[in-house]
Amino acid sequence: MGFPFSAPTWPGTVPRPPVERTLGVDYDSEWARKYPARVARSVVQDLVASPLVRAVARPSVTGLDRFAHLDEPVIFAANHSSHVDAPLLVSVIPSRWRDDLFVGGAADYFFDTRIKAVAFAFLLNAVPIERQRVSRDSVGRVEELLEEGWSLLIFPEGGRSPDGWGQPHSAGAAWLSARTGLPIVPVYVSGTREILPKGGTRLRPGRTTVTFGRPLQASPDGSSAGSAAARALAVELEREMAALADEQSTDWWTARRRAAARTTPPLTGPDAGLWRRSWALGASSGGSGGSGRRLGDGRRGGGLRGGGRRGGGRRRPGDRWPVD
Repeated sequence: MGFPFSAPTWPGTVPRPPVERTLGVDYDSEWARKYPARVARSVVQDLVASPLVRAVARPSVTGLDRFAHLDEPVIFAANHSSHVDAPLLVSVIPSRWRDDLFVGGAADYFFDTRIKAVAFAFLLNAVPIERQRVSRDSVGRVEELLEEGWSLLIFPEGGRSPDGWGQPHSAGAAWLSARTGLPIVPVYVSGTREILPKGGTRLRPGRTTVTFGRPLQASPDGSSAGSAAARALAVELEREMAALADEQSTDWWTARRRAAARTTPPLTGPDAGLWRRSWALGASSGGSGGSGRRLGDGRRGGGLRGGGRRGGGRRRPGDRWPVD
């Protein structure tokens, strides 16, 4: 049977109108940064989200004094092992940056349906970013917001850790710093994987630790030299995150000495088989069974000295975009 019992045919000589895409990387989240949405989000965060996150994650926060002198917008770059990371960080970032903060979210994950897109845009002021390839629209949107005075929370690993160890970083955050001249504040979060690991569906309340590092910066330059500076900054960022993890596991002085000597245990773990990596992760977490709470722990029994590479961050950053 034909129309209206089946879809009508399209005349071959008539050009089809372009398909309007409104989800994924094409989702327009501008409404979430309008005044009414900002006020509503602030109320929800202050009265509901932040108290709930703090009750579930019970964070211990250190290092806030390391970037307190900054007046300009900031690019917060953090490790990523759980969906708890973003709301936790939003709740502990000082209000002078949190009030004008947006989160880089995976366009293919958080913006694939209308309900999810609206929810994450409203609750986290999330902006869709293409993580499978470099999208000019994504890059332009993020850069424009940074230049307008917004701060950014982004995850250079490109996604949550599948096994508790860190993943190689992309150069996106460093490239944005080089383009805009804004500082990057490295952040290391531990304990969230115990609360909600990748693939998990049940929250298990626990304790978390958030350590902020010293600001890093590259000079803005659109030339090839600027690209080289961005790559160097990306390597420095990965090393600094490893040093922050080492600081959580030992102490500030030990971590800085090892960072200066380039002997910081890498976040990516030992180059070994799955069983070896799982064993080393459990040992570095104090036998917690691979919780990933302290990636790169260099304490005795941590298992990294026997199989891990030195100097986390030697791997050249790829071209993936760092997103949630």
